[in-house]
Amino acid sequence: MKRLVGAMVALVSATFVISTPATASAVQGCGSIGKPAVPGADVVSVTAIDKPGGTVEYPPEYPIPPVTGVPPYCEVTAVLTHPGVGDRVTVKLWLPATGWKGRFQGVGGGGYSMGAPFDGMLAEQAKLGYAAATTDGGVDSNGASPAKWALDANGNVNTELLRNFASRSLHDMAVAGKAVTAQYYGRPADHSYWNGCSTGGRQGLMNAQRYPDDYDGINAAAPAINWDRFLVANLWPAVVQNEERNQLSPCELDAFEKAAVDACDRIDGVADRVVNDPRQCRYNPSDLVGTKIVCDGKEITVSRADAEVIRKIWDGPHGWYGFNRGTDLGWVAGQPPFEISATWVQYFIKRDPAFDVSKMSYAQYYRVFAESRARYNPVIGTDDPDLSAFRRSGGKMITWHGTDDALIPYQGTVDYRDRVGHRAGNVDDFYRVFLAPGVDHCAGGAGAAPVDPMAALVGWVEQGKAPRTLPARTADGKASRELCLYPAVARYKGGDPNSADSFTCRRS
Repeated sequence: MKRLVGAMVALVSATFVISTPATASAVQGCGSIGKPAVPGADVVSVTAIDKPGGTVEYPPEYPIPPVTGVPPYCEVTAVLTHPGVGDRVTVKLWLPATGWKGRFQGVGGGGYSMGAPFDGMLAEQAKLGYAAATTDGGVDSNGASPAKWALDANGNVNTELLRNFASRSLHDMAVAGKAVTAQYYGRPADHSYWNGCSTGGRQGLMNAQRYPDDYDGINAAAPAINWDRFLVANLWPAVVQNEERNQLSPCELDAFEKAAVDACDRIDGVADRVVNDPRQCRYNPSDLVGTKIVCDGKEITVSRADAEVIRKIWDGPHGWYGFNRGTDLGWVAGQPPFEISATWVQYFIKRDPAFDVSKMSYAQYYRVFAESRARYNPVIGTDDPDLSAFRRSGGKMITWHGTDDALIPYQGTVDYRDRVGHRAGNVDDFYRVFLAPGVDHCAGGAGAAPVDPMAALVGWVEQGKAPRTLPARTADGKASRELCLYPAVARYKGGDPNSADSFTCRRS
């Protein structure tokens, strides 16, 4: 869970580099804020408190630097409910008293957490001149498990709270947040943006699909679209190991990962521990059979049965994407199984928190996969390719996705972009996708992740500068890249392999 939260923070805390003059506004003060009108919901209360700003800390268990230089701000908490539902939804806003640039930003969540789990994430955006908002959707902030809200008192799925989580509370937050922003500054925001990764990325696409007028620009990174399928697919490694009666240790998983990268790293002409185009990596795990490795101080020999388990995991379940060779399988192939996926099956499919997902047979697995898709794709699939209304509204959207993402397959993002393109024609005039070779889920990995995708988005929305590449850096800061506009991929042309100037974008 810490890795997921860290990835979310990495996304929303990117340094904003576009230089624009601060927008003059007459701040009305916290005391001027009343209840906003939110169609379909009743606003129960609004609390507004002047805060001094300064330094905002993250919880000590997360190694994230504090946010310094936060301006004084008004913290607004609005509580609303939907008639007949009995929910209690909180919308939180941070409104900078100085330096507001006329921009509103909705900040997305991660896992089952619908909004930003820490104040530091709002502090980052207030420091950058945004009026920043987030919502809990009326569900628990535990990103790994929906145990506190998924089932009602009778043990049935709480469909109203699931609807909040999937879509409804996104629109409520945008409406309430922009209304409160207008009250505080005495005028509406000039531009509105969405910023999120993983669940936050899925939320961005849901905004574009169902609420196309809510945001002018959407940064939807590593989007958790195909939610009803990829969560179940993440249990495939556990099912394979159960059925084959062969649970691989972390060091065995690492050995196959290293062997695949060793075999495919130089395909692009550069030895950088990054498989530049996973489609070109065809490493056969059987090549590692007979190799001796040391696990927990004991020497073991890789068997043909071990290689067969890896082959089946890499191939993936029938009808869905597999796992890329060279991807870190520790996320999904270890024990216990990946919690977000396990709890999805336990609560929303089986409605039995005690159900042991690690003991599913192949047949059981495929039944669960089919039921999840049939029941929940219309609710939370978020894969509708019809973005015509978002396009007509003038909206712009950027998605970037790491190719080593073991949790949400980048192939799903590519498929979605292609389906949007088939409907829309020149999709690049409003929706652009960039792949980040060697990058894990939202951040991390050996590859280069975008430095500041929000800057590119704001430049596109406000200045008409559609990005052809996204500047990117490796986590250690040693190498730079320019992520290519899909479907182009980076090709090495010679020179310093750590410099973006040594690469060019070409179509495959």
